[in-house]
Amino acid sequence: MARESQSGRATLLAMLGVPMATLLCLGLAVFGLDYLHHMPGPVPGGSLDKGKAVLIPSGTPTLRIGQILAQEGVIEWPWLFVMASHWPLQSPPLKAGEYLIPSRASVAQIVAQLRGGRTVMHSLTVPEGLTSAQIVALVRAEPLLAGTIPAVPPEGTLLPDTYGFSRGDSREGMIARMTSAMRRAVTELWSARVAGLPYRSMDEAVVMASIVEKETGLAAERRRIAGVFVNRLKRGMRLQADPTVIYGLTQGEGALGRPLTRADWLHNSPYNTYVIDGLPPRPIANPGRAALEAALDPMPHDDLYFVATGQGGHAFARTLEDHNEHVTKAARDLTKTRN
Repeated sequence: MARESQSGRATLLAMLGVPMATLLCLGLAVFGLDYLHHMPGPVPGGSLDKGKAVLIPSGTPTLRIGQILAQEGVIEWPWLFVMASHWPLQSPPLKAGEYLIPSRASVAQIVAQLRGGRTVMHSLTVPEGLTSAQIVALVRAEPLLAGTIPAVPPEGTLLPDTYGFSRGDSREGMIARMTSAMRRAVTELWSARVAGLPYRSMDEAVVMASIVEKETGLAAERRRIAGVFVNRLKRGMRLQADPTVIYGLTQGEGALGRPLTRADWLHNSPYNTYVIDGLPPRPIANPGRAALEAALDPMPHDDLYFVATGQGGHAFARTLEDHNEHVTKAARDLTKTRN
């Protein structure tokens, strides 16, 4: 049957007037092109270990992409790349972006990489406790992002984290990702909060988390400090949190740059928890997930006071008498350190 089938095809081709020599040449050409498409490419930069980063601008025609790849030393012939990018017919389009082309990558591999949009990923780390103005400044300063940010988002709406992005992604889109991430995190943690918390809404929980975030950088202290503030709220005591005083003075535009004074503690501000009852009207920073968790699952205890020891942590107390002793000791230790 195989011989009859081959004979039939040959007869059909003969009837169509296609010489066997022409068919043989076509077959060799197809085989040769396929070989070239899959043949290992050059070594860009002379390194076998490192690939070559290549930027393909948006809207670049296929021939120009081939020329760029040849200029960067990752392919030999732009025309071969153009042919490969159009085969098979109706293939996915090539995508713009920054690509890390592996050493010795074939034309077929490069075409597949550009069709799949497998671009180089960069990262932007947003530390916990920054204000929205500081985060916007951080995003604006990232040179690999593009575009503008129309306005500074409200305080406490951006989730600090490390965000991956491709070269040319929009700054506005990055801010939108942080906003969505914060919304998801708060909604998730609010639904799992412990009972009996003195918050009337998720917004108030974020306010508390922002104060906890600014009070300590120690993971082991977050839930305990949150517990102190929750205890004070339940007893109708003022929070007396120094970071809220600082925010009232600076409006989140930067660091105060000096120690607080007695006059600062009397400063008339809706954020000054030495003069207002309860929580400030809005967050004083953008808390991270750990601070949100602490605010919604504070450590149960009877402490009502804490003071910085000057050694990176805090001393906690249940009574004002014990607290005053801790304050005196902290001041004495600070004097010794300065001398």
